[in-house]
Amino acid sequence: MKNRWLLEPQPKEEDVLHMEQLINVPEALAVILLQRGINTFDLAKAYFRPSLEKLHDPFLMKDMDVAIDRLQKAIRNQENILIYGDYDVDGTTAVTLVYEYLSNYYSNLSYYIPDRYKEGYGVSVQSIDFAHDNDVSLIIALDCGIKALDKIEYAKTKGIDYIICDHHLPGKDIPNAVAVLDPKRKDCPYPYKELSGCGVGFKLMHAFAMHNQLPFDTLEPLFDLLAVSIAADIVPITGENRILAYFGLKRINENPRPGFAKMIPDNIQKNLNISNLVFTIAPKINAAGRIEHAYDAVRLMLSSDDYEAVKYLNKIKKLNERRRDLDSDITDGAIEQLSEIDHSLNYTTVVYDPEWNKGVIGIVASRLVDLYYKPTLVFTKGNDGELVASARSVKGFDLYQALNLNSQFLEKFGGHMAAAGLTLKEENFLAFRESFEETVKNSIQESQRIPTIEIDKEIKLKEISSSFKKILHQMGPFGPENMNPTFLSKDLVATDVRAMGKDGEHLRFLVHQRSERMTFTAIGFKLGNTKDKLILGVPFDAVYTLEQNYWQGKATWQMNIKDIRFHE
Repeated sequence: MKNRWLLEPQPKEEDVLHMEQLINVPEALAVILLQRGINTFDLAKAYFRPSLEKLHDPFLMKDMDVAIDRLQKAIRNQENILIYGDYDVDGTTAVTLVYEYLSNYYSNLSYYIPDRYKEGYGVSVQSIDFAHDNDVSLIIALDCGIKALDKIEYAKTKGIDYIICDHHLPGKDIPNAVAVLDPKRKDCPYPYKELSGCGVGFKLMHAFAMHNQLPFDTLEPLFDLLAVSIAADIVPITGENRILAYFGLKRINENPRPGFAKMIPDNIQKNLNISNLVFTIAPKINAAGRIEHAYDAVRLMLSSDDYEAVKYLNKIKKLNERRRDLDSDITDGAIEQLSEIDHSLNYTTVVYDPEWNKGVIGIVASRLVDLYYKPTLVFTKGNDGELVASARSVKGFDLYQALNLNSQFLEKFGGHMAAAGLTLKEENFLAFRESFEETVKNSIQESQRIPTIEIDKEIKLKEISSSFKKILHQMGPFGPENMNPTFLSKDLVATDVRAMGKDGEHLRFLVHQRSERMTFTAIGFKLGNTKDKLILGVPFDAVYTLEQNYWQGKATWQMNIKDIRFHE
Protein backbone atom coordinates (compact mmCIF):
# COMPACT_ATOMS: atom_id res chain seq x y z
CA MET A 1 0.00 0.00 0.00
CA LYS A 2 1.46 3.32 -1.08
CA ASN A 3 2.01 5.86 1.68
CA ARG A 4 0.76 9.41 1.53
CA TRP A 5 3.43 12.01 2.31
CA LEU A 6 2.15 14.99 4.25
CA LEU A 7 4.36 18.00 4.99
CA GLU A 8 3.41 19.52 8.34
CA PRO A 9 2.38 23.22 8.32
CA GLN A 10 5.50 25.39 8.35
CA PRO A 11 5.82 28.33 10.77
CA LYS A 12 6.21 31.91 9.59
CA GLU A 13 9.73 32.82 8.46
CA GLU A 14 10.03 35.63 11.01
CA ASP A 15 9.09 33.25 13.85
CA VAL A 16 11.69 30.72 12.67
CA LEU A 17 14.40 33.39 12.46
CA HIS A 18 13.51 34.64 15.96
CA MET A 19 13.77 31.10 17.38
CA GLU A 20 17.09 30.48 15.61
CA GLN A 21 18.58 33.58 17.18
CA LEU A 22 16.89 33.15 20.57
CA ILE A 23 18.43 29.77 21.41
CA ASN A 24 21.06 29.36 18.66
CA VAL A 25 19.68 26.36 16.77
CA PRO A 26 19.73 25.50 13.02
CA GLU A 27 16.74 26.66 10.97
CA ALA A 28 15.27 23.17 10.48
CA LEU A 29 15.29 22.44 14.21
CA ALA A 30 13.82 25.88 14.98
CA VAL A 31 10.93 24.93 12.67
CA ILE A 32 10.38 21.65 14.51
CA LEU A 33 10.47 23.30 17.94
CA LEU A 34 7.84 25.82 16.84
CA GLN A 35 5.68 22.99 15.43
CA ARG A 36 5.79 21.45 18.92
CA GLY A 37 4.67 24.64 20.64
CA ILE A 38 8.12 25.61 21.93
CA ASN A 39 8.27 29.32 21.12
CA THR A 40 9.88 31.00 24.14
CA PHE A 41 13.22 30.78 25.92
CA ASP A 42 11.59 29.36 29.08
CA LEU A 43 9.75 26.65 27.15
CA ALA A 44 12.93 25.75 25.30
CA LYS A 45 14.88 25.58 28.56
CA ALA A 46 12.28 23.23 30.09
CA TYR A 47 12.36 21.11 26.92
CA PHE A 48 16.12 20.78 26.60
CA ARG A 49 16.83 20.63 30.34
CA PRO A 50 14.17 18.44 32.03
CA SER A 51 14.06 19.13 35.78
CA LEU A 52 12.57 17.13 38.65
CA GLU A 53 11.67 20.46 40.23
CA LYS A 54 9.01 20.80 37.51
CA LEU A 55 7.08 17.73 38.75
CA HIS A 56 3.65 18.72 40.03
CA ASP A 57 2.59 18.53 43.66
CA PRO A 58 0.86 15.12 43.95
CA PHE A 59 -1.70 16.59 46.35
CA LEU A 60 -3.16 18.55 43.42
CA MET A 61 -4.74 15.25 42.33
CA LYS A 62 -8.34 14.76 43.37
CA ASP A 63 -8.64 12.40 46.40
CA MET A 64 -4.87 12.28 47.05
CA ASP A 65 -5.25 13.61 50.59
CA VAL A 66 -7.95 11.01 51.30
CA ALA A 67 -5.78 8.24 49.83
CA ILE A 68 -2.82 9.16 52.03
CA ASP A 69 -5.01 9.39 55.13
CA ARG A 70 -6.36 5.88 54.47
CA LEU A 71 -2.90 4.48 53.75
CA GLN A 72 -1.48 6.02 56.92
CA LYS A 73 -4.39 4.61 58.94
CA ALA A 74 -3.70 1.13 57.55
CA ILE A 75 -0.05 1.41 58.54
CA ARG A 76 -0.90 2.67 62.04
CA ASN A 77 -3.36 -0.16 62.57
CA GLN A 78 -1.06 -2.83 61.10
CA GLU A 79 -3.63 -3.76 58.45
CA ASN A 80 -2.80 -6.13 55.61
CA ILE A 81 -2.45 -4.17 52.35
CA LEU A 82 -2.70 -5.77 48.90
CA ILE A 83 -1.07 -4.11 45.88
CA TYR A 84 -3.14 -5.04 42.82
CA GLY A 85 -2.41 -4.36 39.17
CA ASP A 86 -3.09 -5.31 35.59
CA TYR A 87 -1.01 -8.00 33.85
CA ASP A 88 0.51 -5.79 31.14
CA VAL A 89 3.74 -3.76 31.34
CA ASP A 90 2.07 -0.67 32.80
CA GLY A 91 0.27 -2.70 35.46
CA THR A 92 3.22 -4.86 36.46
CA THR A 93 5.66 -1.93 36.64
CA ALA A 94 3.08 -0.09 38.77
CA VAL A 95 2.74 -3.01 41.18
CA THR A 96 6.52 -3.35 41.37
CA LEU A 97 6.94 0.38 42.04
CA VAL A 98 4.37 0.68 44.83
CA TYR A 99 5.28 -2.63 46.47
CA GLU A 100 9.02 -1.92 46.31
CA TYR A 101 8.71 1.58 47.79
CA LEU A 102 6.17 0.83 50.51
CA SER A 103 8.01 -2.29 51.61
CA ASN A 104 10.90 -0.05 52.70
CA TYR A 105 8.62 1.36 55.40
CA TYR A 106 5.94 -1.26 56.03
CA SER A 107 5.92 -5.06 56.05
CA ASN A 108 2.28 -6.19 55.98
CA LEU A 109 2.21 -6.03 52.19
CA SER A 110 1.51 -8.48 49.40
CA TYR A 111 0.79 -8.12 45.70
CA TYR A 112 -1.68 -9.70 43.31
CA ILE A 113 -1.84 -9.83 39.50
CA PRO A 114 -5.03 -11.25 37.96
CA ASP A 115 -4.79 -14.27 35.66
CA ARG A 116 -5.52 -13.09 32.10
CA TYR A 117 -7.36 -16.31 31.27
CA LYS A 118 -9.24 -17.06 34.49
CA GLU A 119 -10.00 -13.54 35.73
CA GLY A 120 -9.62 -11.21 32.76
CA TYR A 121 -8.78 -7.53 32.81
CA GLY A 122 -9.36 -5.22 35.78
CA VAL A 123 -10.57 -5.82 39.31
CA SER A 124 -11.76 -9.41 39.69
CA VAL A 125 -14.16 -11.08 42.13
CA GLN A 126 -11.53 -13.80 42.69
CA SER A 127 -9.01 -11.23 43.91
CA ILE A 128 -11.53 -9.74 46.35
CA ASP A 129 -12.29 -13.20 47.72
CA PHE A 130 -8.55 -13.87 48.00
CA ALA A 131 -8.10 -10.60 49.90
CA HIS A 132 -10.97 -11.43 52.27
CA ASP A 133 -9.58 -14.92 52.92
CA ASN A 134 -6.22 -13.38 53.80
CA ASP A 135 -7.53 -10.65 56.12
CA VAL A 136 -6.70 -7.83 53.70
CA SER A 137 -8.62 -4.65 54.51
CA LEU A 138 -7.06 -2.25 51.98
CA ILE A 139 -6.36 -2.82 48.28
CA ILE A 140 -4.40 -0.36 46.14
CA ALA A 141 -5.55 -1.00 42.55
CA LEU A 142 -3.11 0.17 39.87
CA ASP A 143 -3.72 0.76 36.15
CA CYS A 144 -7.30 -0.44 36.54
CA GLY A 145 -10.46 0.06 38.58
CA ILE A 146 -11.97 3.23 37.15
CA LYS A 147 -14.96 1.29 35.80
CA ALA A 148 -15.13 -1.39 38.53
CA LEU A 149 -18.28 -0.01 40.18
CA ASP A 150 -19.88 -3.38 40.97
CA LYS A 151 -16.61 -4.96 42.14
CA ILE A 152 -15.90 -2.11 44.54
CA GLU A 153 -19.39 -2.48 46.02
CA TYR A 154 -18.81 -6.22 46.39
CA ALA A 155 -15.51 -5.52 48.20
CA LYS A 156 -17.30 -3.21 50.63
CA THR A 157 -19.57 -6.11 51.66
CA LYS A 158 -16.36 -7.97 52.57
CA GLY A 159 -15.03 -5.06 54.63
CA ILE A 160 -12.35 -4.15 52.07
CA ASP A 161 -11.48 -0.58 51.11
CA TYR A 162 -9.98 0.45 47.78
CA ILE A 163 -7.58 3.17 46.67
CA ILE A 164 -7.86 3.24 42.88
CA CYS A 165 -4.90 4.55 40.84
CA ASP A 166 -5.94 4.60 37.19
CA HIS A 167 -5.32 6.66 34.07
CA HIS A 168 -8.05 5.38 31.76
CA LEU A 169 -11.12 7.39 30.83
CA PRO A 170 -13.83 7.10 33.49
CA GLY A 171 -17.36 6.09 32.63
CA LYS A 172 -20.43 8.10 33.57
CA ASP A 173 -20.03 7.19 37.25
CA ILE A 174 -16.97 6.99 39.49
CA PRO A 175 -16.55 3.89 41.71
CA ASN A 176 -17.49 4.37 45.36
CA ALA A 177 -13.96 3.68 46.62
CA VAL A 178 -12.24 5.44 49.52
CA ALA A 179 -10.13 7.33 46.97
CA VAL A 180 -10.10 7.38 43.17
CA LEU A 181 -6.90 8.84 41.73
CA ASP A 182 -7.28 9.43 38.00
CA PRO A 183 -6.15 12.68 36.34
CA LYS A 184 -8.74 12.06 33.60
CA ARG A 185 -11.60 12.53 36.07
CA LYS A 186 -13.55 15.61 35.01
CA ASP A 187 -13.43 16.91 38.58
CA CYS A 188 -9.66 16.35 38.95
CA PRO A 189 -7.62 19.59 38.85
CA TYR A 190 -4.28 17.83 38.38
CA PRO A 191 -2.41 19.85 35.70
CA TYR A 192 -1.07 16.91 33.66
CA LYS A 193 -3.61 14.42 32.35
CA GLU A 194 -1.48 11.90 30.45
CA LEU A 195 0.32 9.93 33.19
CA SER A 196 0.69 6.18 32.74
CA GLY A 197 -0.94 3.87 35.30
CA CYS A 198 2.50 3.43 36.84
CA GLY A 199 2.79 7.22 36.85
CA VAL A 200 -0.35 7.57 38.97
CA GLY A 201 1.06 4.95 41.37
CA PHE A 202 4.26 6.99 41.52
CA LYS A 203 2.31 10.14 42.44
CA LEU A 204 0.74 8.20 45.34
CA MET A 205 4.23 7.24 46.55
CA HIS A 206 5.43 10.81 45.97
CA ALA A 207 2.59 12.03 48.22
CA PHE A 208 3.41 9.33 50.80
CA ALA A 209 7.03 10.52 50.86
CA MET A 210 6.00 14.16 51.25
CA HIS A 211 3.54 13.34 54.05
CA ASN A 212 6.19 11.37 55.93
CA GLN A 213 8.96 13.89 55.21
CA LEU A 214 11.03 11.32 53.33
CA PRO A 215 13.75 12.74 51.05
CA PHE A 216 12.79 12.91 47.37
CA ASP A 217 15.88 10.91 46.42
CA THR A 218 14.31 7.84 48.07
CA LEU A 219 11.97 7.82 45.03
CA GLU A 220 14.72 7.94 42.42
CA PRO A 221 15.30 4.14 42.24
CA LEU A 222 11.73 3.93 40.87
CA PHE A 223 12.41 6.06 37.79
CA ASP A 224 13.47 3.11 35.62
CA LEU A 225 10.06 1.47 36.17
CA LEU A 226 8.36 4.71 35.13
CA ALA A 227 10.39 4.95 31.92
CA VAL A 228 9.46 1.39 30.93
CA SER A 229 5.75 1.98 31.66
CA ILE A 230 5.73 5.25 29.70
CA ALA A 231 7.42 3.60 26.72
CA ALA A 232 5.28 0.46 26.71
CA ASP A 233 1.91 2.15 27.28
CA ILE A 234 2.51 4.64 24.44
CA VAL A 235 1.55 7.70 26.47
CA PRO A 236 2.67 11.15 25.25
CA ILE A 237 6.30 12.07 25.93
CA THR A 238 5.30 15.55 27.04
CA GLY A 239 5.13 17.46 30.32
CA GLU A 240 5.61 15.30 33.39
CA ASN A 241 5.99 12.11 31.32
CA ARG A 242 8.93 13.66 29.49
CA ILE A 243 10.66 14.51 32.79
CA LEU A 244 10.04 11.04 34.22
CA ALA A 245 11.10 9.31 30.99
CA TYR A 246 14.28 11.40 30.81
CA PHE A 247 15.37 10.56 34.36
CA GLY A 248 14.13 6.98 34.01
CA LEU A 249 16.33 6.42 30.96
CA LYS A 250 19.22 8.03 32.82
CA ARG A 251 18.65 5.56 35.67
CA ILE A 252 18.50 2.53 33.35
CA ASN A 253 21.61 3.59 31.48
CA GLU A 254 23.66 4.40 34.57
CA ASN A 255 22.34 2.09 37.29
CA PRO A 256 19.78 -0.44 36.00
CA ARG A 257 18.05 -2.84 38.38
CA PRO A 258 19.29 -6.45 37.88
CA GLY A 259 16.10 -7.51 36.11
CA PHE A 260 16.48 -4.80 33.47
CA ALA A 261 20.27 -5.03 33.16
CA LYS A 262 20.02 -8.66 32.07
CA MET A 263 17.58 -7.75 29.27
CA ILE A 264 19.70 -5.05 27.62
CA PRO A 265 21.68 -6.16 24.53
CA ASP A 266 25.42 -5.53 24.80
CA ASN A 267 25.55 -3.16 21.82
CA ILE A 268 23.17 -0.63 23.44
CA GLN A 269 24.34 -0.86 27.05
CA LYS A 270 24.31 2.68 28.54
CA ASN A 271 22.60 4.04 25.41
CA LEU A 272 18.97 2.95 25.70
CA ASN A 273 16.20 5.16 24.34
CA ILE A 274 12.41 4.88 24.46
CA SER A 275 12.31 2.76 21.30
CA ASN A 276 14.82 0.31 22.83
CA LEU A 277 12.57 -0.09 25.88
CA VAL A 278 9.59 -0.80 23.61
CA PHE A 279 11.40 -3.48 21.62
CA THR A 280 13.80 -5.05 24.15
CA ILE A 281 12.37 -4.87 27.67
CA ALA A 282 8.60 -4.44 27.24
CA PRO A 283 7.93 -7.60 25.15
CA LYS A 284 9.67 -9.81 27.71
CA ILE A 285 7.73 -8.31 30.63
CA ASN A 286 4.52 -8.68 28.65
CA ALA A 287 5.24 -12.29 27.70
CA ALA A 288 4.75 -13.56 31.25
CA GLY A 289 1.16 -12.31 31.45
CA ARG A 290 0.35 -13.17 27.83
CA ILE A 291 1.34 -16.84 28.05
CA GLU A 292 1.19 -17.86 31.73
CA HIS A 293 1.12 -15.45 34.67
CA ALA A 294 2.54 -11.98 35.18
CA TYR A 295 3.81 -12.76 38.70
CA ASP A 296 7.14 -13.73 37.15
CA ALA A 297 7.46 -10.29 35.57
CA VAL A 298 7.03 -8.61 38.97
CA ARG A 299 9.46 -11.06 40.58
CA LEU A 300 12.00 -10.30 37.85
CA MET A 301 11.72 -6.53 38.40
CA LEU A 302 11.91 -6.93 42.18
CA SER A 303 15.02 -9.15 41.95
CA SER A 304 17.79 -7.80 44.14
CA ASP A 305 20.72 -9.70 42.58
CA ASP A 306 21.88 -11.11 39.25
CA TYR A 307 21.31 -14.76 40.21
CA GLU A 308 17.65 -14.18 41.05
CA ALA A 309 17.12 -11.98 37.99
CA VAL A 310 18.59 -14.59 35.62
CA LYS A 311 16.37 -17.30 37.12
CA TYR A 312 13.17 -15.40 36.32
CA LEU A 313 14.47 -13.98 33.04
CA ASN A 314 15.28 -17.45 31.67
CA LYS A 315 11.70 -18.52 32.32
CA ILE A 316 10.33 -15.34 30.75
CA LYS A 317 12.54 -15.75 27.68
CA LYS A 318 11.03 -19.19 27.07
CA LEU A 319 7.54 -17.71 27.41
CA ASN A 320 8.51 -14.96 24.95
CA GLU A 321 9.61 -17.59 22.43
CA ARG A 322 6.21 -19.28 22.80
CA ARG A 323 4.55 -15.89 22.39
CA ARG A 324 6.41 -15.32 19.11
CA ASP A 325 5.38 -18.72 17.76
CA LEU A 326 1.73 -18.13 18.69
CA ASP A 327 1.86 -14.65 17.22
CA SER A 328 3.20 -16.00 13.92
CA ASP A 329 0.69 -18.86 13.73
CA ILE A 330 -2.32 -16.69 14.54
CA THR A 331 -1.24 -13.96 12.11
CA ASP A 332 -0.91 -16.57 9.35
CA GLY A 333 -4.36 -17.93 10.23
CA ALA A 334 -5.91 -14.48 10.15
CA ILE A 335 -4.34 -13.67 6.78
CA GLU A 336 -5.69 -16.95 5.41
CA GLN A 337 -9.21 -16.04 6.60
CA LEU A 338 -8.90 -12.61 5.02
CA SER A 339 -7.70 -14.03 1.69
CA GLU A 340 -11.26 -15.17 1.03
CA ILE A 341 -12.78 -11.66 1.03
CA ASP A 342 -12.55 -8.58 -1.19
CA HIS A 343 -10.74 -6.00 0.94
CA SER A 344 -11.73 -3.13 -1.33
CA LEU A 345 -15.34 -3.51 -0.12
CA ASN A 346 -14.59 -3.42 3.63
CA TYR A 347 -13.83 -0.53 5.94
CA THR A 348 -12.83 -2.80 8.85
CA THR A 349 -10.88 -6.00 9.47
CA VAL A 350 -12.66 -8.47 11.78
CA VAL A 351 -11.41 -12.04 12.26
CA TYR A 352 -12.36 -14.80 14.69
CA ASP A 353 -11.13 -18.22 15.69
CA PRO A 354 -12.19 -19.86 18.97
CA GLU A 355 -8.78 -21.56 19.33
CA TRP A 356 -6.61 -18.45 19.13
CA ASN A 357 -4.63 -17.57 22.24
CA LYS A 358 -6.17 -14.64 24.10
CA GLY A 359 -2.78 -13.37 25.20
CA VAL A 360 -1.46 -12.47 21.74
CA ILE A 361 -4.52 -11.29 19.79
CA GLY A 362 -3.61 -7.67 20.51
CA ILE A 363 -0.23 -8.12 18.81
CA VAL A 364 -1.95 -9.81 15.86
CA ALA A 365 -4.44 -6.93 15.58
CA SER A 366 -1.53 -4.49 15.30
CA ARG A 367 0.06 -6.61 12.56
CA LEU A 368 -3.18 -6.71 10.59
CA VAL A 369 -3.46 -2.92 10.80
CA ASP A 370 0.06 -2.72 9.33
CA LEU A 371 -0.99 -5.06 6.49
CA TYR A 372 -4.48 -3.80 5.63
CA TYR A 373 -4.65 -0.39 7.35
CA LYS A 374 -8.20 -0.58 8.70
CA PRO A 375 -9.71 -0.48 12.19
CA THR A 376 -9.17 -4.08 13.27
CA LEU A 377 -10.72 -6.54 15.74
CA VAL A 378 -9.29 -9.98 16.47
CA PHE A 379 -11.72 -12.27 18.33
CA THR A 380 -11.28 -15.52 20.20
CA LYS A 381 -13.36 -17.44 22.73
CA GLY A 382 -12.93 -16.73 26.44
CA ASN A 383 -13.13 -19.25 29.25
CA ASP A 384 -16.77 -18.45 29.99
CA GLY A 385 -17.93 -19.02 26.41
CA GLU A 386 -18.17 -15.34 25.57
CA LEU A 387 -16.09 -13.89 22.75
CA VAL A 388 -13.25 -11.52 23.60
CA ALA A 389 -11.41 -9.22 21.20
CA SER A 390 -8.48 -6.89 20.99
CA ALA A 391 -9.05 -3.85 18.81
CA ARG A 392 -6.54 -1.53 17.13
CA SER A 393 -7.17 1.60 15.11
CA VAL A 394 -5.59 3.54 12.27
CA LYS A 395 -4.10 6.97 12.88
CA GLY A 396 -6.69 9.59 13.75
CA PHE A 397 -9.75 7.32 13.92
CA ASP A 398 -11.47 7.14 17.31
CA LEU A 399 -11.92 3.42 17.87
CA TYR A 400 -13.28 3.85 21.40
CA GLN A 401 -16.11 6.06 20.14
CA ALA A 402 -16.97 3.55 17.39
CA LEU A 403 -17.26 0.80 20.02
CA ASN A 404 -19.30 3.07 22.25
CA LEU A 405 -21.80 3.57 19.41
CA ASN A 406 -22.19 -0.23 19.30
CA SER A 407 -22.24 -0.84 23.03
CA GLN A 408 -25.71 -2.41 22.84
CA PHE A 409 -24.03 -5.55 21.45
CA LEU A 410 -21.25 -5.64 24.06
CA GLU A 411 -21.02 -7.06 27.56
CA LYS A 412 -18.11 -4.76 28.37
CA PHE A 413 -15.41 -2.75 26.65
CA GLY A 414 -12.64 -0.36 27.57
CA GLY A 415 -9.62 1.38 26.17
CA HIS A 416 -8.91 4.56 24.28
CA MET A 417 -8.85 6.09 20.82
CA ALA A 418 -6.14 3.83 19.38
CA ALA A 419 -6.65 0.51 21.18
CA ALA A 420 -9.36 -1.29 23.12
CA GLY A 421 -10.61 -4.60 24.44
CA LEU A 422 -14.18 -5.92 24.40
CA THR A 423 -16.38 -8.85 25.31
CA LEU A 424 -19.67 -9.98 23.75
CA LYS A 425 -21.97 -12.98 23.67
CA GLU A 426 -21.38 -15.29 20.72
CA GLU A 427 -24.93 -14.85 19.44
CA ASN A 428 -24.27 -11.10 19.04
CA PHE A 429 -21.08 -11.48 17.01
CA LEU A 430 -22.51 -11.27 13.49
CA ALA A 431 -24.83 -8.36 14.32
CA PHE A 432 -21.98 -6.49 16.01
CA ARG A 433 -19.59 -7.10 13.12
CA GLU A 434 -22.11 -5.77 10.62
CA SER A 435 -23.00 -2.74 12.76
CA PHE A 436 -19.33 -1.94 13.54
CA GLU A 437 -18.52 -2.04 9.81
CA GLU A 438 -21.37 0.38 9.11
CA THR A 439 -20.29 2.72 11.93
CA VAL A 440 -16.74 2.91 10.61
CA LYS A 441 -17.91 3.31 7.01
CA ASN A 442 -20.07 6.29 7.99
CA SER A 443 -17.54 8.03 10.24
CA ILE A 444 -14.03 7.39 8.94
CA GLN A 445 -12.49 10.09 6.76
CA GLU A 446 -11.00 9.12 3.41
CA SER A 447 -7.60 10.46 4.48
CA GLN A 448 -7.66 8.09 7.48
CA ARG A 449 -7.82 5.10 5.13
CA ILE A 450 -4.37 5.74 3.67
CA PRO A 451 -1.16 5.28 5.71
CA THR A 452 0.35 8.73 6.11
CA ILE A 453 3.94 9.72 6.78
CA GLU A 454 3.97 13.14 8.38
CA ILE A 455 7.06 15.12 7.39
CA ASP A 456 8.35 17.82 9.71
CA LYS A 457 10.75 19.57 7.33
CA GLU A 458 12.43 19.28 3.94
CA ILE A 459 16.20 19.64 4.25
CA LYS A 460 19.37 19.21 2.23
CA LEU A 461 21.88 16.67 3.53
CA LYS A 462 24.53 19.38 3.89
CA GLU A 463 22.40 20.92 6.70
CA ILE A 464 23.09 17.88 8.90
CA SER A 465 26.18 19.26 10.63
CA SER A 466 27.73 17.99 13.87
CA SER A 467 25.95 20.82 15.71
CA PHE A 468 22.65 19.80 14.08
CA LYS A 469 23.08 16.19 15.27
CA LYS A 470 24.08 17.23 18.78
CA ILE A 471 20.97 19.41 19.22
CA LEU A 472 18.73 16.78 17.63
CA HIS A 473 20.01 14.24 20.16
CA GLN A 474 19.14 16.63 22.99
CA MET A 475 15.53 16.78 21.75
CA GLY A 476 14.99 13.25 23.05
CA PRO A 477 13.58 11.21 24.62
CA PHE A 478 11.39 10.71 21.57
CA GLY A 479 7.94 9.15 21.62
CA PRO A 480 4.27 10.05 21.05
CA GLU A 481 3.76 13.81 20.64
CA ASN A 482 7.54 14.28 20.62
CA MET A 483 8.52 11.91 17.86
CA ASN A 484 11.96 11.77 16.32
CA PRO A 485 11.61 14.37 13.51
CA THR A 486 10.90 13.06 10.03
CA PHE A 487 12.81 14.80 7.23
CA LEU A 488 12.40 14.87 3.46
CA SER A 489 15.41 15.12 1.17
CA LYS A 490 15.14 15.13 -2.62
CA ASP A 491 17.29 14.12 -5.58
CA LEU A 492 19.25 11.42 -3.78
CA VAL A 493 21.40 8.61 -5.19
CA ALA A 494 22.42 5.36 -3.47
CA THR A 495 25.73 3.51 -3.65
CA ASP A 496 27.13 0.35 -2.02
CA VAL A 497 23.66 -1.21 -1.74
CA ARG A 498 23.57 -4.37 0.40
CA ALA A 499 20.69 -6.67 1.30
CA MET A 500 20.12 -7.62 4.94
CA GLY A 501 17.84 -9.92 6.92
CA LYS A 502 15.80 -12.93 5.90
CA ASP A 503 15.25 -13.07 2.12
CA GLY A 504 16.99 -9.69 1.75
CA GLU A 505 13.94 -7.76 2.92
CA HIS A 506 16.05 -4.95 4.45
CA LEU A 507 18.76 -2.78 2.88
CA ARG A 508 21.85 -0.90 3.97
CA PHE A 509 23.42 1.61 1.59
CA LEU A 510 25.16 4.96 1.26
CA VAL A 511 23.26 8.07 0.20
CA HIS A 512 24.26 11.41 -1.25
CA GLN A 513 22.49 14.28 -2.95
CA ARG A 514 23.42 14.52 -6.62
CA SER A 515 24.53 18.13 -6.22
CA GLU A 516 26.61 17.45 -3.08
CA ARG A 517 29.43 15.19 -1.91
CA MET A 518 28.29 14.63 1.70
CA THR A 519 27.46 10.94 2.18
CA PHE A 520 25.35 9.25 4.84
CA THR A 521 24.83 5.64 5.83
CA ALA A 522 21.20 4.64 5.42
CA ILE A 523 19.14 1.67 6.51
CA GLY A 524 15.81 0.77 4.93
CA PHE A 525 13.65 -1.77 6.71
CA LYS A 526 11.33 -3.71 4.38
CA LEU A 527 12.68 -1.83 1.37
CA GLY A 528 14.28 -4.89 -0.23
CA ASN A 529 12.02 -4.54 -3.28
CA THR A 530 13.76 -1.25 -4.19
CA LYS A 531 17.23 -2.81 -4.37
CA ASP A 532 17.49 -3.10 -8.17
CA LYS A 533 16.59 0.52 -8.84
CA LEU A 534 18.94 1.74 -6.12
CA ILE A 535 21.82 -0.27 -7.62
CA LEU A 536 21.06 1.20 -11.06
CA GLY A 537 21.45 4.67 -9.57
CA VAL A 538 17.89 5.85 -10.22
CA PRO A 539 17.48 9.19 -8.38
CA PHE A 540 14.90 9.25 -5.58
CA ASP A 541 13.33 11.34 -2.85
CA ALA A 542 13.24 9.89 0.67
CA VAL A 543 11.58 10.50 4.01
CA TYR A 544 13.64 9.44 7.01
CA THR A 545 14.62 9.95 10.60
CA LEU A 546 18.15 10.44 11.87
CA GLU A 547 19.29 8.18 14.67
CA GLN A 548 22.40 6.89 16.36
CA ASN A 549 23.50 3.31 15.77
CA TYR A 550 25.67 1.73 18.45
CA TRP A 551 28.16 -0.97 17.57
CA GLN A 552 31.06 -2.20 19.66
CA GLY A 553 30.79 0.81 21.92
CA LYS A 554 30.89 3.33 19.07
CA ALA A 555 28.00 5.58 18.07
CA THR A 556 27.46 6.51 14.42
CA TRP A 557 24.61 8.46 12.83
CA GLN A 558 22.46 6.90 10.15
CA MET A 559 19.36 7.69 8.12
CA ASN A 560 16.43 5.37 8.86
CA ILE A 561 14.55 5.48 5.54
CA LYS A 562 10.78 5.31 5.97
CA ASP A 563 9.80 5.54 2.29
CA ILE A 564 11.27 6.16 -1.15
CA ARG A 565 9.85 7.68 -4.33
CA PHE A 566 11.91 7.16 -7.45
CA HIS A 567 12.11 9.80 -10.17
CA GLU A 568 10.49 8.83 -13.45
